[in-house]
Amino acid sequence: MADRDPGAFDKARCPGTSWEDILRADEVQPPAFMAEDRSQYLGSEPIDAARYYSPEFFKTECERMWPFVWQFAAREEDLPEPGDYVTYDNAGRSYLIVRQEDGSLKAFHNVCLHRGRKLKTDSGSAEQFLCPFHGFSWNPDGSLRNIPCRWDFAHLSDQKMQLPEASLAQWGGYVFVRDAAEGPTIEEYLDPLPEFFKRWKHEECVTVAWVAKVIPANWKIAMEAFMESYHAYVTHPQLMPFTGDANAAYHVLGRHVNVNYTPFGVVSPHIEAQAEAEHWPQQRIIDEFRKYNGRSADNYDADKDNYAIEVPEGRSARAALGEKMREVSARQFGGDYSGVSESELLDALVFNVFPNFAPWGGFMPNIVYRWRPWPDQDKCLMEVRVIARVPEGQPRPAGVPMHMLGDDQIWADAPELGVLGAVLDQDSENMALCHEGLKVSKNQAVELADYQEVRIRHIHQTLDSYLNA
Repeated sequence: MADRDPGAFDKARCPGTSWEDILRADEVQPPAFMAEDRSQYLGSEPIDAARYYSPEFFKTECERMWPFVWQFAAREEDLPEPGDYVTYDNAGRSYLIVRQEDGSLKAFHNVCLHRGRKLKTDSGSAEQFLCPFHGFSWNPDGSLRNIPCRWDFAHLSDQKMQLPEASLAQWGGYVFVRDAAEGPTIEEYLDPLPEFFKRWKHEECVTVAWVAKVIPANWKIAMEAFMESYHAYVTHPQLMPFTGDANAAYHVLGRHVNVNYTPFGVVSPHIEAQAEAEHWPQQRIIDEFRKYNGRSADNYDADKDNYAIEVPEGRSARAALGEKMREVSARQFGGDYSGVSESELLDALVFNVFPNFAPWGGFMPNIVYRWRPWPDQDKCLMEVRVIARVPEGQPRPAGVPMHMLGDDQIWADAPELGVLGAVLDQDSENMALCHEGLKVSKNQAVELADYQEVRIRHIHQTLDSYLNA
């Protein structure tokens, strides 16, 4: 690490109100771990720009990293019934995740053992996996079903022709695959996420929106656009009246996990620094929040036009928003939300699991991101899911299918995303131009902030631990 004043990292914080100060002022306190400062100084060295565009570096990722990590491949509601399957492709490998008769899941390599054709290129339900090339077929449990002209393949036993399995794990309603047979359990890999998310119960949620788009940028560039709030002031100015962008907290939680906590329902410090902030009414914070924030009750409450949120004298916008969202959540999903903190109902609690999985914490309908090379270092498939709790007393529905946007479409063309689509479009322009710029950058370096961009540095250091293993 570069030489520096040991106390400089502790001073690398926005002057004034901190994340911890905001939580302490809330009427209902969040779990203790959210206020615990788990920030780390991970160095100040630049990141080599070639990591984002070099075919050689991408080849090394495919060989030394992707086969050895747990990858979020599906949600359980994507394949609710026996025979349902999901095809998951990434970094040159393809998997079939299949619901078995006993309700369990298995993951198979999606390759015909005859001539190597992919068995499936979609997701759905099937009684058999029939190769469209010559008709070799397998049962949903991976056992051989049929070989046309079997008399010509006397050298092939049923055992030899069993579809090879990949490692599979489940947690919180998420399904993970790993190419390697050996490695940490999913609980070890995700630590401390399982403990943190006990309260939020993602396993009781279901996918209510799922939109994907090919981005002309490296998967890491796209992912890193969602790993800090530092960009919001310039990229998303419409969010500043209710977003504490510079108040955000950045914590490194484990080898594979980090988090960015960004408070909503407070004015950006950038606005606070302006003279007009002295006359900034709390009611205006709420009005702007309701117009532009994807977590606002307006985005999912059918009765959104039948209520107003008024800030009583002496009360904060954040407290009034929290109270209303407790009321809306109880009405929409059932249960008691009286002990749920403002932060868990309002804020962007964005966790990242290395390498490419980012679930939001909290109680509201939550965003879940995933990024995959598509197919190489110059493009990626970015997916945005929204999961919501199944209302008490109602059966668990199947998840919605993925809405794939065309190259000529923008995120705002997906109505199911609401106001989030416009925010994603602002981010997407940055991604493409970063990828173009890094290829011709004269210094060939990415210079990161020590605190606000520490999560980016963390994922690169974790990546190096795989590449150098």
